[in-house]
Amino acid sequence: MLDTAMTSHDTVQGAQTAYEPAHSPEGRAALVEFPLFKGAAAETHDMIFRHANLRRCNADEEILSRDEKAGDVYFVLKGEVRIVNYSASGREVAYAIVPAGGYFGELSAIDGRPRSANVLAVDDCLLATLTPGAFKDVLASDPNIAAKVMEKLVRIIRSADDRILDLATLSAYQRVYVEVLRMKKPDPVRPNSWLIYPLPTQAQIAALASTTRETVARVLSQLNHDHIAERKSKTLYIRDLGKLQALAAKSQSENGKMN
Repeated sequence: MLDTAMTSHDTVQGAQTAYEPAHSPEGRAALVEFPLFKGAAAETHDMIFRHANLRRCNADEEILSRDEKAGDVYFVLKGEVRIVNYSASGREVAYAIVPAGGYFGELSAIDGRPRSANVLAVDDCLLATLTPGAFKDVLASDPNIAAKVMEKLVRIIRSADDRILDLATLSAYQRVYVEVLRMKKPDPVRPNSWLIYPLPTQAQIAALASTTRETVARVLSQLNHDHIAERKSKTLYIRDLGKLQALAAKSQSENGKMN
């Protein structure tokens, strides 16, 4: 029941984080169209409405911290969050950006272990939460939802494999090139052109590429100097995709001095 689900959160006066029942019109409308739950049976939607809570977060607010023991699953209804970790020296290592329509926290809900990363709000967010028990009940009630969650877990494993390979075989410069290529999108105005908008900060790109902000600054400066990419305000225009791909493909021995 809803009251049971809410016991995992402090809703009394003085609590830091306030939760709201998700059976309000706003919550129901957002959850019924949420990609993971869209098309589910009415009984499954009713189960979600009964047990879900809403949480509102401000930009830059920490939503979860590594090693927390709470296991709720979070569904991003509005806004965007970053999943990150920190090295012993304090360097940020970025795992993923989760936009509206995505979710996080399922690992702890499934295996009962503490959180494996920190989650920060990129902008103002509206989140829905389910306790581990309610989340597992939803998975058991709908094989399609369970299959979607398994597909996401497979993507996480494949992405982790790719990053391990990148760290083992690519120079720091190459890793930045690769991240730029991963972020590119077709230019909606010019055919056969590519851009990145909004361009993440140099620190955010560095976290994705497991390098330093100074390295990212040097790479972007080099790309601009060589007319491969040009930054204008919050947009990075890729002027020569072929050359950028060639830089990312160079052997580590050629770029080893740039590590």
